[in-house]
Amino acid sequence: MHTERSEALFARARQVMPGGVSSPVRAFKAVGGHPLFITRGEGAYVFDADGNRFIDYVGSWGPLIFGHAHSEVVAAVIEATRNGTSYGAPTEAEILLAELVIEAVPSIEMVRFVNSGTEATMSALRVARAFTRRSKIVKFSGGYHGHADMLLVAAGSGALTLGVPDSPGVPAEATAHTLVAPYNDIAAVRELFARYPDDIAAVIVEPVAGNMGCVPPVEGFLSGLRAVTQEHGALLILDEVMTGFRVAHGGAQALYGIKPDLTCLGKIVGGGLPAAAYGGRRDIMAMVAPSGPVYQAGTLSGNPLAMAAGAAQLRLLRTPGVYEQLDALAGKLCDGIGKAASENGVAVYQTRVGSMFTTFFTSGPVVDEASAKQSDTSAFATFFRAMLDQGIYLAPSQFEAGFLSLAHSEVDIERTIAAAHVAFQKVMARQE
Repeated sequence: MHTERSEALFARARQVMPGGVSSPVRAFKAVGGHPLFITRGEGAYVFDADGNRFIDYVGSWGPLIFGHAHSEVVAAVIEATRNGTSYGAPTEAEILLAELVIEAVPSIEMVRFVNSGTEATMSALRVARAFTRRSKIVKFSGGYHGHADMLLVAAGSGALTLGVPDSPGVPAEATAHTLVAPYNDIAAVRELFARYPDDIAAVIVEPVAGNMGCVPPVEGFLSGLRAVTQEHGALLILDEVMTGFRVAHGGAQALYGIKPDLTCLGKIVGGGLPAAAYGGRRDIMAMVAPSGPVYQAGTLSGNPLAMAAGAAQLRLLRTPGVYEQLDALAGKLCDGIGKAASENGVAVYQTRVGSMFTTFFTSGPVVDEASAKQSDTSAFATFFRAMLDQGIYLAPSQFEAGFLSLAHSEVDIERTIAAAHVAFQKVMARQE
């Protein structure tokens, strides 16, 4: 595989951008080597600057559920572009997308569009604090909700901790009201509420964790969060930036039968363009300006190109059978990778919810950040590079989820499983 052009581009990029990238994980630091510079995507494939083709399981980190450059999504964006790229004024396109979101997600009665998942989560938490007139929030170790100061917090030792900033530049005061518990540990959450019964405004959680790898909720965890928040008058916020329209048409809340107070959406809702949203109960969303006193604004919020792309994709997702097809393909892929690992003597723990998945290089089980971190990241790096050499593009980190699209074919899946056999052999050779 030739990579000279990507290498030259990376050298140029490092001169003008921090680390040569616009988002850290893209730099391949967790797996070694240098990133590939992508020039185009088509269906299930991406092509790099050197002309190499890869079967893509990143999918722009989740938005491209129909694959790259789907004809109907592209046509919608082209048509919208002919009328202009941005107005800074209301458009019918916003209404159409809002109606599609509300139709699919019953817990959302009103929705506000923003530009990124970070904006969605920080805005939802601001609204929750205003609505409850409380200051503290609960998040989970290993749960990523964007890079707002109050959310860049890691858990300390033990099951419960007050927030400690996880990045230079975040003052301690910014995280003073952020409480952290282990993911999938409802007892720890109940203890936090026992300690601060009248101070917690909201619990924010990824219903399926995606930023410590794909980690599903254990039975009773999400329903336990719903019960404890209702008991104490706090709000439950589901961060469905990844899972919204990905694991089911109504998101993870439909899959698991949970009705949150607020929901954050992103990725798929923008059809691959920069768009996100937060929404929920009408009485809570009425707090948002100009209806209410909670201020939040954005010049490009509700951008007509993003609204057109999102609406086109959400309309396609109403087609009967799409989620069953995704589930069947993803099941075949993950079963095949797991079997390949077993046949080659490599210990892995495979997780999957719908078309989200992760192969953890540990014997498992993986239920939270601590157990995810038991993974052999060096073995994963060997596996990643071996797969890349065979034309399979995976997320360049052990602690990221992979995503399957409806553009992937049975042939793509079979080729990926065959490549995994070779990659696991290289992992074993490295260990010996």
